Amino acid sequence: MGRVMAVSFERYGRLYYLDPGQETYGVGDRVLVPTESGAEVAECVWAPEWVDDEPEFADLPVCAGRAGQTELDRDAANRRRRAEAKLVAKQLIKKNDLPMKVVAVDYIDSGADFDQLVVIYFSAPHRVDFRTLVGELARSLRARIDLRQIGSRDSARLIGGLGNCGRELCCATFLKDFEPVSLRMAKLQDLPPNPLKISGACGRLMCCLKYEHPLYAEFARQVPAVGQSVTLEGGEGTVVAHQVPADSVLVRMNATGATMSCSRASVCGSRHAYVSRTAAPEDAPAKPRRRRRT
Repeated sequence: MGRVMAVSFERYGRLYYLDPGQETYGVGDRVLVPTESGAEVAECVWAPEWVDDEPEFADLPVCAGRAGQTELDRDAANRRRRAEAKLVAKQLIKKNDLPMKVVAVDYIDSGADFDQLVVIYFSAPHRVDFRTLVGELARSLRARIDLRQIGSRDSARLIGGLGNCGRELCCATFLKDFEPVSLRMAKLQDLPPNPLKISGACGRLMCCLKYEHPLYAEFARQVPAVGQSVTLEGGEGTVVAHQVPADSVLVRMNATGATMSCSRASVCGSRHAYVSRTAAPEDAPAKPRRRRRT
């Protein structure tokens, strides 16, 4: 077991896990997080707790301590520079009539004069020639400029927002990597093939379709398929639908036409009996293969 804490650089933003070391922090404390560009200020949103040894909590960076007044002032100045850079970038993009949308801005201050770096993340429907824009941004902001084009999913992760469920976007809070999501997952979960209902804020299929897919796939392998005949205590019937959350299936009785909900155990008995009758015995000799005449 080990101690783990969670911090966020933005209010209601993505969570990052840290090793608190020997210190004790409370919710709301401003702490220093080690990054590639130096220690950055973040807010503690999850106080240190003892957790089991999980792969996601292995080899976590160690918190660099509480943020002092100097670090807090530097963080406030960097936030002002990011807001200024975002405003200037939007104005110059509109001036040059470029099909670009500024998503986020990152300001990296190394502490030396004329060595500041402004990273601007933008989205665009296609590749954009922004060579002129880079020069104008460098002269206006007096810093080195790095323009990076990102996709729709990364844009939603940086911007954040609410999903169809009413909660914060998964990609903006806890998801680390984007897993492939296919329309077959939505069909297996009996969701309507309407892009407006199964798409997220990024316009792509919702990542949460991946969460329950293993449960639906396992259920489909264990129960009779839709349209298959089953034998119940009340007679013969046909499976018309699966009810995975209720762990049951809907069966239409052949004699009366009534539809009833049956548990998985009641319909799997007939399937297992059919498999046992049709399966070849393990000790049965294999049939000799006929040799073709040449």
